[in-house]
Amino acid sequence: MLEPAYQVDVVIVGAGIAGLSAAHRLTSAGVTTAVLEAAPYAGGRMSTEKVDGFRLDRIGQLLSTSYPELRLTPGLESLALRRFAPGVLLHRDGRRHRAGAPAAGGSARGALHMARALASAPRGPAASPGRVSAPVGGAVDQARLGTALGRIAATPVERLLARPESPAAHALAARGVPARTIEGFLRPLLAALLCDPELSTSSRCADLALHSFASGRLCVPEGGAEALPELLAGALPPGTVHTGVRVTSVSTTSVTTAEHGAIRCRAVLLATDARAAAELLPGLRVPDFHPVTVVHHTTDDQGPAFSTGTALLLDADRGGPVAHSAVLSNVDPSRAPAGRVLISSTVLGNPPQDLDTAVRIHLARLYGTSTRRWETLAVHHTPEAVPVMRPPHDLRRPVRLLAGLYVCGDHRDTSTVQGALHSAHRATAAILTDLGTAGSLNRADPAPTLPRAA
Repeated sequence: MLEPAYQVDVVIVGAGIAGLSAAHRLTSAGVTTAVLEAAPYAGGRMSTEKVDGFRLDRIGQLLSTSYPELRLTPGLESLALRRFAPGVLLHRDGRRHRAGAPAAGGSARGALHMARALASAPRGPAASPGRVSAPVGGAVDQARLGTALGRIAATPVERLLARPESPAAHALAARGVPARTIEGFLRPLLAALLCDPELSTSSRCADLALHSFASGRLCVPEGGAEALPELLAGALPPGTVHTGVRVTSVSTTSVTTAEHGAIRCRAVLLATDARAAAELLPGLRVPDFHPVTVVHHTTDDQGPAFSTGTALLLDADRGGPVAHSAVLSNVDPSRAPAGRVLISSTVLGNPPQDLDTAVRIHLARLYGTSTRRWETLAVHHTPEAVPVMRPPHDLRRPVRLLAGLYVCGDHRDTSTVQGALHSAHRATAAILTDLGTAGSLNRADPAPTLPRAA
């Protein structure tokens, strides 16, 4: 019996960063690939709205320079990352305290740097009698925290993943971390990294987040979050990515689209978000999600009110809806027109009804300035922004469902950019192993007729 002719070797459903990075690895191996995206643009949740010369991220996930997949993913060689100042800026009891991270590699010198930075942080007005001014406590607690961060930066990832697993809040307390250190530093930091202010995330995932923080620098892509998927899409062979194509069903040998019929192939990779993947394959688990709202403001005031510089500002008091904020135009000047300031603030969980007013009141306290004349540029609310990673959480969920059918995305790994890219790396390795070839399998049929590639 003759085998049917295939139009393309692998069809990838979804043109987010997982799908696009998978396409790079497959095409680099000589495997013909088509990426189908239902939206009119590639990028998925890593999208950026352009308003009057501003570049406004819809979710604004933080990246780290220590993410391995940012270096390993083909197509990202020219990705420009804009770094925040080392460590973070903590707002506590009406004052801001600078907390520096250990140097890359987690050396003893790096741990000492952390302790010294915390101990020498600007105090502002005198503290109330009996109140500890530093968010993490006294000099001993600061030194312990610095040592712990230096140690976790130097710990191999495999050892972190072998630790017993529990909710992050429970694990930190069980390790003897003082409550004031958890509440004053680790909770606001991990909330920013994991979008989980309650610290219900798996302790292993929290350890990975702290490892990335302590061994690298927090950063954002220059020009907005969309720069990352744009680089990936732009470096693929012409005709690889097709937007505006809605897939209605999948099998191991074909995908069916709503407007363009069936496309025959030898393998299918689902690279959509978790809910869309489960709609195509009903047996897949759909996790809970952390809602994220990003509020963007601008002002022409560039005076002393913004002495935060390029720091990420965290609220250690939990005194309002804002979890973290930054003068993002200081970090990445390309995100705002000349003479304007872009302040981007993240609200975690369900936002309050009068969101803009509540955010303005909170930001006035965080930055120590009036926000009445600030202009609201955009409010982006994403109900299913980040998959929840409660324990037990499998950080390496299977990407091979069966020969010919695969799935990847941050819901198969960790809920980060690193996790999305790493899951794609694992999926393409499985595909290439199953196909057993370094080149195209069948070029007999013409490529499928689809909309013009993005």
